[in-house]
Amino acid sequence: MSSLELRSSNLESPKNNKAHHTSEIGSERLFVRRAQTFAITLNFNKPFRVGTDKIVFIAETGPQPTESLGTRVRFVPTKSRNGNQWSVFDFSPYENSLQVSLSSPATAIIGRYLLKVEISQPSGLAESYQLGEFILLFNPWSSEDEVYLPSRTQLQEYIMMDYGFIFKGHENWITPWPWNYGQFEDDIIDICFEILDKNLNFLTNPSKDYSQRNSVMYICRVVSAMINSNDDSGVLQGNWSEDYSKGVNPLEWNGSVTILRQWHATRGQPVKYGQCWVFAAVMCTVMRCLGVPTRVVTNFRSAHNIDGNLTVDMVYDEHAELVPWERRDKIWNFHVWNECWMARKDLPPGYDGWQVLDPTPQETSRGIFCCGPASVRAVREGDIQLAYDTPFVFAEVNADEVIWLQNSGQEKEILAHNTRAIGKKISTKMVGSDTRQDITNFYKYPEGSAEERSVFMKASRILLGSTGSSYPYVERMRTAWFQQKPVYLQLKLARTPEWGQDLAFLLRARRLQGSETGIKQLLLHVWLNAQAILHGGNAQASLWRDQLSFSLVQGEEKELPITLPFSHYKNKISDEKVIRLSGVVEIEQTRRKLLVIKDISLELPHLTIEVFGRAVVDKKLKVSISFTNSQDEPLHDCILMLEGSGLIEGQVTTNLGTLQSGDTIHAEIDLLPTKEGFRQLQVLVSCKEVKEIKGYKDIFVASASSP
Repeated sequence: MSSLELRSSNLESPKNNKAHHTSEIGSERLFVRRAQTFAITLNFNKPFRVGTDKIVFIAETGPQPTESLGTRVRFVPTKSRNGNQWSVFDFSPYENSLQVSLSSPATAIIGRYLLKVEISQPSGLAESYQLGEFILLFNPWSSEDEVYLPSRTQLQEYIMMDYGFIFKGHENWITPWPWNYGQFEDDIIDICFEILDKNLNFLTNPSKDYSQRNSVMYICRVVSAMINSNDDSGVLQGNWSEDYSKGVNPLEWNGSVTILRQWHATRGQPVKYGQCWVFAAVMCTVMRCLGVPTRVVTNFRSAHNIDGNLTVDMVYDEHAELVPWERRDKIWNFHVWNECWMARKDLPPGYDGWQVLDPTPQETSRGIFCCGPASVRAVREGDIQLAYDTPFVFAEVNADEVIWLQNSGQEKEILAHNTRAIGKKISTKMVGSDTRQDITNFYKYPEGSAEERSVFMKASRILLGSTGSSYPYVERMRTAWFQQKPVYLQLKLARTPEWGQDLAFLLRARRLQGSETGIKQLLLHVWLNAQAILHGGNAQASLWRDQLSFSLVQGEEKELPITLPFSHYKNKISDEKVIRLSGVVEIEQTRRKLLVIKDISLELPHLTIEVFGRAVVDKKLKVSISFTNSQDEPLHDCILMLEGSGLIEGQVTTNLGTLQSGDTIHAEIDLLPTKEGFRQLQVLVSCKEVKEIKGYKDIFVASASSP
């Protein structure tokens, strides 16, 4: 009687991938998720006899698979699935074929696997056959997995959505920045595992590194470190210098796919350049691809507190210019990080859910430039003793701002202590919508509430000891003299601030009733200053100064016009197009000084995108993009860039040359959609003068078989 031999096998990739929500990645290879059954078919030389023929399945991952590290698993047929271990069950023989169901435990290592089967022979030996390779991913659809997310609509957003928005700009001028995550594009999943295989732990001890890849916390920290290149052959090199001549200006990226493919093509050479939103967007691509629910979060006026005292110090000179000083504390206009959804079995109950991960290299965590996971709830409750990096994240959204005036020489005096200036309008994309969701209340209690101050003092005591005092000058700042200002001051815009135009402001000043009662007429002298503010919170040298004087009697209010000419900021403004107008006001009679500040984000020109006809898979779709230079100055070296997963392969770039004032360009592009469903076309026009003229168009693509 002949022995049982395997003739062929079929991993049933199209059917399994559909059931495991991985069809978007592809159908030629098998991509399955932890703790979920998948079926394969084995074809033998003769009928398989259930209960008589003996077979054993083997799954291996990593460079040197061993059973002791969990990177090699042998499992025999059972009557049903055992959720705690690898299982093979549901044997369905038909003629010479056998269909079986397999499943991994929810704690299985993610990654590439080689699947084998051993068939016992009458001689007592076993014949081994390779069935093929598959990739195992986290499973947020399974209640057994540590990344389980029960909401189907949130899974559609935080796993399946391959485009989205990153919110940038300024707290009062929030701009949605379209981004192509592209986590299901060809080769991206392989690049994600290549990233894991270049991390420092793998290079030191590959087998141990692989054995820890069953933990989402471990994977998150590895990816957070590998997106930046400060310690390793990471994906992106950061650059906040405003000189991007040796790479790409961070504002000119449309999506993650081009960045990841460039990193892969250069065998792990860091891509130049990234800033926080680029780091976070690329990490979002990687984590969604691996199966971890992930979103991108923006914190406006984000503190980078170096000395851990929960205060950030800003210094102005007597001419109202923001000046650098010995401390490295700073306030970013905005900072972008990630949140990943997971259980936190390492923490007390109640801290599961969204966790902050930040791949931007700001500070080291256990010796490596990474950050998190820090529980968002721990941040809100001030439980900063909990891992990982919670004190740093807490300060980013809760630190107090102390503003100093530096007079001639080194003498300083405190002008303001702002408890509500940090952590504004924390934002992410709304589920199932293009709109912004404000999630500030998940990070902290309402500003000014008793709960918010109580949490702040709780965190201060953990950081600074029993006094909880973060500042030697706190008592002085609480005095009535310090808190009661004789004059209310406000800088406000007189009209929309458009790049290329003079900027018009009003200085509003009102003398408060009962202030300085012994002085009939207050004389005020104002020193005004304008500076370009960089994304990282630093300021460039003064680009404009002015002075004015006026008087106020009790209860009087005045509005004084101020004009900042375009000629003063034309060649001195940063790519971010943010200007800070500040004024130091001195009351002549008392010598008391006050500070008034206004940040503005300049309005940029707009794109128009039109789609002609119905979008269908594998059929040409005509798109028209038009752009008018509404500025008084020409725009030089203009480039048009288009990107969009499922709509365009890679990135399409067109040189537009110089666009004179008042000129309009019309560009017509033929797209060939390759995937059905909701897609997004991202469009960027970048010029020498303006780097971020962005637009997008949501497009629904019908299947080729749709009527």
